[in-house]
Amino acid sequence: MADNAHKRPAKAAGTYRIGGDLEVDRLGYGAMQLTGPGVWGDPKDPAEAVRVLRRAVELGVTFIDTADSYGPFVSELLIREALHPYADDLVIATKAGFTRAGPGDWRPLARPEYLRQQCELSLRHLGLDCIPLYQLHRIDPTVPLADQLGELALLKQEGKIRHIGLSEVTVEQIEAAREITTIVSVQNLYNLADRHFEDVLEYCERNDLAFIPWFPIATGNLARPGGPLDAIAAEHSATPAQLALAWLLRRSPVMLPIPGTSSVAHLEENVAGAEVKLTDAEFEALAKAT
Repeated sequence: MADNAHKRPAKAAGTYRIGGDLEVDRLGYGAMQLTGPGVWGDPKDPAEAVRVLRRAVELGVTFIDTADSYGPFVSELLIREALHPYADDLVIATKAGFTRAGPGDWRPLARPEYLRQQCELSLRHLGLDCIPLYQLHRIDPTVPLADQLGELALLKQEGKIRHIGLSEVTVEQIEAAREITTIVSVQNLYNLADRHFEDVLEYCERNDLAFIPWFPIATGNLARPGGPLDAIAAEHSATPAQLALAWLLRRSPVMLPIPGTSSVAHLEENVAGAEVKLTDAEFEALAKAT
């Protein structure tokens, strides 16, 4: 059993039940980088993208996060090509709420008819009958929140999605959303170097909502030579990125980091971060570092 755990390092992260019933290993994989430059078009090496996805599952990853806007649809189609039919324990999360007009161009759009269309397309592109976790990629300021989330609630009632999540939101927005429908997850920017959504993380902890930090391995100035990350990384024979992931996993039991990459070697390095165990002193030193 120990040998098997070593071969599947993501298992060292422990588990969390999204919505109380979707059990995932807490270190997941974010599929945004499996596209062309500017998150637009096909990847330079589609075969490597397929290898990355298959290797992630081999390493014990059971939570893959994507979005209709990655490509658009390129990421979802690659996931289907690489992993369909899906393993019973694999949870795929996707999102809608952005429209794309070119590389690096992102415009919030969450009219009910658009969200419904994108959900139907994601079901088809992923080869699913029901999307386990469907996230509103951004709240559209031009559409009443009740209309946006009301449509997702209808899709849930129809059995097309199982759970609803939010992305890049404030505590006030989460509370407003929960008045309309059940919310099980929040995906916000959060990492060791940027913790301005600390209040959102704490709210998720108190209410047992999954907190999915995007851009999780940013280390900024903390990884400078001789800096706090550098010294502790040397102690563990680990990279600063692995330490950043280990810190996130230690920070909260509701934390589900989703580091992304388009390279198998980088994927293996990231997932090994689940096996790095920080001492209390190391965790505190990094928490206080600037």
